[in-house]
Amino acid sequence: MPDRSLRGMSIGAKSMESDEGVDFAPRFQAYYDCPNGHTIILPFATDAEVPPVWECRCGEDALLRDAEQPEPKATKPQRTHWDMLLERRTVAELQELLDERLELLRAGKLRRGA
Repeated sequence: MPDRSLRGMSIGAKSMESDEGVDFAPRFQAYYDCPNGHTIILPFATDAEVPPVWECRCGEDALLRDAEQPEPKATKPQRTHWDMLLERRTVAELQELLDERLELLRAGKLRRGA
């Protein structure tokens, strides 16, 4: 019992369990090649689904060795403020509002900051 004493040991930092009787899942190494010349080696379980692309430490997408480049995902074009404005008003309505505001501004009924 004296060899299993917990005196002076930080309980939360170390485990008293051993690796005896533990069977790890069978693994293999996947190799990813970065366009900047880096090679990434990652261990995966043999029954795991391996992604075809992995982000490299340089920020580029590394491709799984002997794999084909996956199809890029379809993305929507970014909407601008003008696109969102045209969803609410037509160009004719916008021209009419501009003319009204310019008329009020020229008549001195509006301040420039308003």
